[in-house]
Amino acid sequence: MTSSSPTPIPEPSSGVPTVPSAASVPSAASVPTVPSVPAVSPVSSPVLAEVFRSGFVEGRHRGSLVVLAADGSVDWALGDVTAPVFPRSTNKPMQAAAILRAGLDLSGERLALAAASHSGETFHLDLVRTMLAEYDLTAEHLQTPPDLPLDPEEAEHYLAAGNVRDRLTMNCSGKHTAMLAACALNGWPLETYLEQGHPLQQLILDVVRTAGGEDVAHIGTDGCGAPLMSLSLTGLARAFRYFVCAEPGTPERRVADAMRAHPEYVAGTRRPDTWLMQALPGTLSKMGAEAVQALALPDGRALAFKIDDGATRTLGPVLARVLRHMGIDDPVLSRIEDVPLHGGGVRVGEIRAAF
Repeated sequence: MTSSSPTPIPEPSSGVPTVPSAASVPSAASVPTVPSVPAVSPVSSPVLAEVFRSGFVEGRHRGSLVVLAADGSVDWALGDVTAPVFPRSTNKPMQAAAILRAGLDLSGERLALAAASHSGETFHLDLVRTMLAEYDLTAEHLQTPPDLPLDPEEAEHYLAAGNVRDRLTMNCSGKHTAMLAACALNGWPLETYLEQGHPLQQLILDVVRTAGGEDVAHIGTDGCGAPLMSLSLTGLARAFRYFVCAEPGTPERRVADAMRAHPEYVAGTRRPDTWLMQALPGTLSKMGAEAVQALALPDGRALAFKIDDGATRTLGPVLARVLRHMGIDDPVLSRIEDVPLHGGGVRVGEIRAAF
């Protein structure tokens, strides 16, 4: 087992949607909004992870997960995997594919950054600045909330240098830059690019529906301010499989290929998604806030899970256990599952999978 442990993070070719014209976009009033009735299943979710301290289980994290076979059918599942959830940043590959469908020609690191929850490392922020300049945009156009770098180590360095929370530093700034560039290219309004009725957001909605193979039951607002389309965990796993199985050259496959070729731009140098995509060639992996994780293997198998209480510290241990159940054997699994607990400055336990 490597001594390094994950930095805790607070977070085919048919039926393809086409770019909508501004005239065809429905009014904001006609777009579904979050209902007052909770979408949470009344059935108690199974325990997926335990907090193990000094030989004692002091806490448990419940959730649901689904694993798809190579043909896309459900192989096995725990908990309710048909109820809608907010995928949070695991929706970013679909948002990036919609940006390509809007006509913006991104590739390589730029396309990976458009699908990223970046750590705020220097190379991330430098590329965001470069992309803004390339499309005659500035950080003032971004409607991301001012924030610190997502990676705690980067945040410490950033603050020590006398910096303050900034829109560009927020982990979704690459995605927002790409969204703005697509809007500028099409002559769509920049000021309203995050409104549900905007042409770009309607295009994203179509991509989410197509990739997930199901309708979007709820639309909310993500932490970055962008519209957030719900999917079931089964739909989310299906979407990641759709991306890795898409025909070469399609927007979905281009996004998957860019993320897998440049995983450090999707996450960061101290992030499990990066480590997995580097160690397991062809794997597409993305986490989201509130403890959501989706992953697809190059053979078409895929998975998605969510921890009910949103504890992102559970993601590595649970993901490693699922991959082992799927027959994956690689040292990277020991690396991502190692989430130690400390007492008095020494290790006294860990977060561990419980299934």
